[in-house]
Amino acid sequence: MTFLERTTDARRYRAWEGNMEADYIYTSGLAGQRFFVALRDEGRLLAARCTACGLDYLPPRIFCEECFAELTEFVPVPPEGQVASLTVAHQDRTGALASPPQVWAFVTFKGVRGGLLHRLLATPDAARPGMRVHIRVRPREARTGTIADIEGFEPARSTK
Repeated sequence: MTFLERTTDARRYRAWEGNMEADYIYTSGLAGQRFFVALRDEGRLLAARCTACGLDYLPPRIFCEECFAELTEFVPVPPEGQVASLTVAHQDRTGALASPPQVWAFVTFKGVRGGLLHRLLATPDAARPGMRVHIRVRPREARTGTIADIEGFEPARSTK
């Protein structure tokens, strides 16, 4: 019997009767833990730095994608980022109408590889790729060490 015959013959499949437990716990890992502790305790973003090739990564990770060196150094992310792309959500995650619509953006930071996807605290009409933004974090007493400690990214005020 060929591979194709084996995988397309429904009589060859096996069935599982009853319930099958499928409990999963997703952890943030070593780099993620350091990131979330800094966010919770200091209200700032950290990137992992590769001392071998000089790259900074956000979200942080424990190995460099270029040279595979272990990343043990963490550096602050610049306070101002830039919207790389965005979308407007007219429904929430349950499918209910979002009123007002929410703007979500992928924000990048100068000198950092990667970025963060989060709410953009701007109206759909004011939101645009390329706009400068900075992070708004929850008050210290409300932070729990999760991505929800970030309220969103708000437009940066012009210094002109």
